Amino acid sequence: MTEKSFRYDKGMETRRSVLGDAHVDRAEAGKTPFDEPFQTLITETAWGNVWSSDKITKRERSMLTLALLAATGNFEEIPMHVRATANTGASRDDIMEAFLHVAVYAGVPKANHAIKLAKQVFAEQEEEGK
Repeated sequence: MTEKSFRYDKGMETRRSVLGDAHVDRAEAGKTPFDEPFQTLITETAWGNVWSSDKITKRERSMLTLALLAATGNFEEIPMHVRATANTGASRDDIMEAFLHVAVYAGVPKANHAIKLAKQVFAEQEEEGK
């Protein structure tokens, strides 16, 4: 087994544990030859290295990820990572703490938008009985 395949396999295992099998299966089904190199890159690096490290908890990684996504204005992935907190152990209070940091260090409008997205996910989860 090569280092690349080890990182890919570890990344896929971590990705599934954080995002859930249903999400990963949908993403894998939508993969094409065009974006396969990108999917391999993020599976090996983001999931196989960063998210698989045991230096901090997955709860802490969720909070960091949500704060960084909001602070940099990358809102598209916030709902996915809010949903993932069900698997990482980050609570709604943790999510709010992350966004409060965003408000102070990156700006109220970014935090406000991130909070709006989180509230939409919470409403969907409540409708689904989660």
